[in-house]
Amino acid sequence: MSEQQLEEGRRQGNGGARSEQRPELDAPAEPAKKSRMRLRVGLGLAVVAVVALLWWLHARKFEDTDDAQVDGYITAVSSRVPGTVVRVLVEDNQAVKKGDLLVELDTADLEVAVAQAGAAAAQAEAAVAEEQPSVSITATSNRATVKSAEDEVANTEADLEAARRELDQALATNRFAQQQQERAAQLLASNTVPQAEFDQRSSAADVALAAVASAQKRVDQRRARLQTAQARLVEARSNAPRQLVAREAGLSVRQANLELARAQLRQAQLNLGYAKVVAPVDGIIGKRSVNVGDRVQPGQQLMSLTQNGELWVTANFRETQIERMQQGQQASVHVDAIDRDYEGVVDSFAGATGSRYSLLPPENASGNYVKVVQRIPVRIKLRSGQAEMERLRPGMSAEPKVRVR
Repeated sequence: MSEQQLEEGRRQGNGGARSEQRPELDAPAEPAKKSRMRLRVGLGLAVVAVVALLWWLHARKFEDTDDAQVDGYITAVSSRVPGTVVRVLVEDNQAVKKGDLLVELDTADLEVAVAQAGAAAAQAEAAVAEEQPSVSITATSNRATVKSAEDEVANTEADLEAARRELDQALATNRFAQQQQERAAQLLASNTVPQAEFDQRSSAADVALAAVASAQKRVDQRRARLQTAQARLVEARSNAPRQLVAREAGLSVRQANLELARAQLRQAQLNLGYAKVVAPVDGIIGKRSVNVGDRVQPGQQLMSLTQNGELWVTANFRETQIERMQQGQQASVHVDAIDRDYEGVVDSFAGATGSRYSLLPPENASGNYVKVVQRIPVRIKLRSGQAEMERLRPGMSAEPKVRVR
């Protein structure tokens, strides 16, 4: 056998020896490698568990949703009077201040209405000026009439009293004359007095009797006159207040007409001012739908005005998320369009779920019932003075997060 063959045999022998010895050397290394692998996996799982626990402890303090948007007031700018548009001074997306002129209407018809209302007010003022003195005149006349009636009654009473005294005197004179006549008749029968004296006493008795009749007649006349005067006094006292009330009522009617005419004049002046449509608040113009030459009517929407000075976030949380949510809790709002977080506070909760405010609210009493988790609109008020708030617009998507623990 050659030396080369012997060398190859030795190499094979040595290789076989090494191959027989390797399992004996590697056997203790495999359990250590497995134990290290188990340790690494255990540490990894422990880290994941700790991270998951920490995340859960942190996340349970917050409630968040992606069903939210920035919200704000949008004013519908409309005309308060009919007219033809002669000027439009704004465009869409233009920022305006409160009081800025937006649209101007033709004022010709409104100026005519102001003139007519002014003339009506002047006529009403003249009517009041004409009627007003009659009240005081009527009052003075009524007082004079009542005073005259009272004086007439007093004078008639005095005349009646005088007539009664004259009647009493006539009666006394008549009694004396009749007695003298009777005495003269007795003396004439005894031829004590002459016939002439008897005739004289008889004539005196007749005169006295006639005087009584005349005095009685005057008493009756004075009594009748007194009754007439008293009736006239009663009538004057009764009619005087009625006449005054009638005059005052007429004056009140004319004063009411004056107030109505002045109100109509004021309304006509206001309508003339309404021909200039101005911005009611600060904001941004949108959806302009009016042009020069358009005929507009009261209440017709001309454009929209977004009030970007006061914005909030409307977040539609699931009803299961508001168990611990309360007014005044702190909130953080992420706005996608600006990629910024804004601080806010829970301001209020809606009075009903969003489905109840929909055009066709669900009626669970009809058909098959399927329980659906409802959403409650929650209003989150943003704190003022934060950076880039002027870039916020109603309708922007937002993701609020409320701290509830």
